[in-house]
Amino acid sequence: MGRYIVGRLASLVFVVIAASMITFTIMHAVPGGPFDEEKQPLPPAAKANMMRKYGLDKPMWQQYVNYITHAARLDFGISYQQPTTTVTKLLAERWPTTMQVGILTILFAFGIGITLGVLAAYHQNSWLDNALTFFAMLGITLPNFVLAFLLILFFSVRLDWLPMRGWGDSGCLINIPGQREGFMCADWVMPVFAYALGPMAIIARFTRASVVDAIRSDFVRTAYAKGLGNRVILSRHVLKNALIPIITVAGPMIPDLLTGSIFIESTFAINGIGKFFVTSAFNRDYPMIMAIAFLISGIWGLIYLLTDLVYTWVDPRVRLGAEGSS
Repeated sequence: MGRYIVGRLASLVFVVIAASMITFTIMHAVPGGPFDEEKQPLPPAAKANMMRKYGLDKPMWQQYVNYITHAARLDFGISYQQPTTTVTKLLAERWPTTMQVGILTILFAFGIGITLGVLAAYHQNSWLDNALTFFAMLGITLPNFVLAFLLILFFSVRLDWLPMRGWGDSGCLINIPGQREGFMCADWVMPVFAYALGPMAIIARFTRASVVDAIRSDFVRTAYAKGLGNRVILSRHVLKNALIPIITVAGPMIPDLLTGSIFIESTFAINGIGKFFVTSAFNRDYPMIMAIAFLISGIWGLIYLLTDLVYTWVDPRVRLGAEGSS
């Protein structure tokens, strides 16, 4: 196991480097540059000085070598748009917000999605199953930015219950006229629900299918024949075997949620990585774009490694790396 983890971490380094090379090449292949202002263009001499200051007058391969050398020491440089602030500081200000949104979305999507899937599986072909199936299809087909606008129109504009924009600005209060103020953070509700509905619907559908297959299996029939209760059978036999396909779906879903949604962060004016990445791309802020690419590719690689490790915990028959061939 230890050798496998070390090997995967080593391969993750090469994956991050490859992702940075692709990102770096695409950035420089796109027409325009960080100092090509359309409304107020810089004088040629000033532009040349700026290019020389940031090393953009050097050959592209030399720029990349210089960048990757500094990045290996976790020095991602200075933002072109905010030259008094380091890229690391800007990321430290925005990524925690994206992480909060992502973690709350994951907890909500997986908690509710698995629960709904189990309920639908245990009530096959009933009105509850049909209603949950319809809900899951609606969640899959409805884009999150459309849902976000609908939530704003209803809960913010019409009812004035929830704040329209922001994250962490309203305190942990919700304003319902004529009711006592609650304990939930009001500006968390709509972004998390809009972001979580799609993943929650997918998880619910996969959970239902997996639980139905597990219920019909021989080992569950044997457990019922032994007189075990429904709760014991569900926790020890059904869910443990149904989790394997759910983990397969969750693998790519979790890093996607942790790295931010452009639509959700822009719609609700959340100052996170997703919205900031778009701004940096439009402004050709090369150091900022590269740092975000490093961050995202690293998160994806680590989550996939954790997914493989969770596989071995859920299903001991799965062996990793050299263990499987020995």
